[in-house]
Amino acid sequence: MLQMLDSLQMQNGHSEPSTGSDELSKRLEQFVIKMRQAELPELMIQVFSHYYEQLVQGETGFIAGSEARPVQDLPHFAGLTQAHTAAGQAALDKTVVLKLNGGLGTGMGIQGAKSLLPAKAQWSFLDMIVQQTRHLRETYCARLPLVLMNSFSTDQESLAALAAHPTFTQDLPLSFLQHKEPKVLKASLLPATWPADPTKEWCPPGHGDIYAALLTSGMLPQMIEAGFEYAFVSNSDNLGAMLDLQILGYMVEAQLPFLMEVADRTPADRKGGHLAARANGQLVLRELAQCPPDEMDSFQDIDRYRYFNTNNLWVHLPTLYAVLTARAGVLGLPLIRNEKPVEPTDPTSPRVYQLETAMGSAIACFAGAQALAVPRSRFIPVKKNNDLLLLWSDVYEVNEAFHLTMHPVRATPEFGGAPLIFLDERYYQLIDDMRSRFPHGAPSLVGCTELRVEGNVYFGRNVTVKGKVHIVNDSHAPLWIEDGTCLTDQVMQSE
Repeated sequence: MLQMLDSLQMQNGHSEPSTGSDELSKRLEQFVIKMRQAELPELMIQVFSHYYEQLVQGETGFIAGSEARPVQDLPHFAGLTQAHTAAGQAALDKTVVLKLNGGLGTGMGIQGAKSLLPAKAQWSFLDMIVQQTRHLRETYCARLPLVLMNSFSTDQESLAALAAHPTFTQDLPLSFLQHKEPKVLKASLLPATWPADPTKEWCPPGHGDIYAALLTSGMLPQMIEAGFEYAFVSNSDNLGAMLDLQILGYMVEAQLPFLMEVADRTPADRKGGHLAARANGQLVLRELAQCPPDEMDSFQDIDRYRYFNTNNLWVHLPTLYAVLTARAGVLGLPLIRNEKPVEPTDPTSPRVYQLETAMGSAIACFAGAQALAVPRSRFIPVKKNNDLLLLWSDVYEVNEAFHLTMHPVRATPEFGGAPLIFLDERYYQLIDDMRSRFPHGAPSLVGCTELRVEGNVYFGRNVTVKGKVHIVNDSHAPLWIEDGTCLTDQVMQSE
């Protein structure tokens, strides 16, 4: 199936003993057998084989700075006009909202789909997305289907949650499944085994899998046959990623095949993937795992690389289908070689490679693809409970269109954005611990610039935080912030 090499380059720079191509082909065949036994589509097996070949050739996935040049000037959201709004409105009936919904949020101690967590008042992330989509449908008399790319772990419960909205119906299916792939043992490049829990032998291929999954599920041709031309793709845990008519209109008017929303990098984004350009001007995305170790300082220079990828993408569906067809279903996105323990909760378990790709890196696959600089308000992801506390608080409000908006006070020069939140992960990392320490919900943070909590601290009802507040509990006993407490520009130390 593949032309294999006689030697393998390992991540640490050492070579394995010379191995014949027949033996290497046998290694690949073990993966193929395992994937066929799991009834994975042949296209997914081809995609995995494509990246496995790169792995055994010693491919690191690194993109050097010489291939990733800084991008300085981009079209900006502020320059969009009412004409773009009108064009977006006209195209809305031919547009699909596509949400990446495969995440379990295991790092936050979530046992189910992350999108089913309470996000604002009584609404989960998925509830908010449904209501945003419903509002657009009703306002503009558009079909506007909502389609979730689920994992095997999130599909059933996410569809059950959507069933709680019985009037939210559409012609397209509500979901399709992302693929899974075998983990690769670092030491031997053989399929990983973990008899204690065989599910740990598998991993998702990264959100770049969306393109192959759209094809193998039949969803992409079904969308096109139904007359849909555009898809707005974003993460379900980013409630700032709402379909915007002006951006849709910009894509339509400029006849773009692919559009990536990017935002200005801040010190907090130093380790996030950034936008760059090849020598010929073709835009590319470079993730942290793709940066050579000796170029890390340059990678994290936010003045040199000004923009990060919000993972809000716009795709012209017929063009995507044409490109996939021309490439036999394999886009050939840059490899991300992610090394982890086979059992994530056991750092002493055997090291494995997860062969991943990033959805945004498809920007390099489309001639004429562009990036658009957008406000930070379109990027409000929830990766930790620090982020979730902000959503729960009065910093964010929900308007009649179910759009998440920042409290007007926060737009003043005094604040200029959301407060910084630092919660001690020893006590706040897991969602159940978070709920128990904020039993009455988040404190008022609308007047806060920074809240830092160290130690075991519980918050009472109607607590207000203003300015910069640092709470330190060095005691083994819990520290209780009493009901109605107002903390203003202070360090609060346990006695």
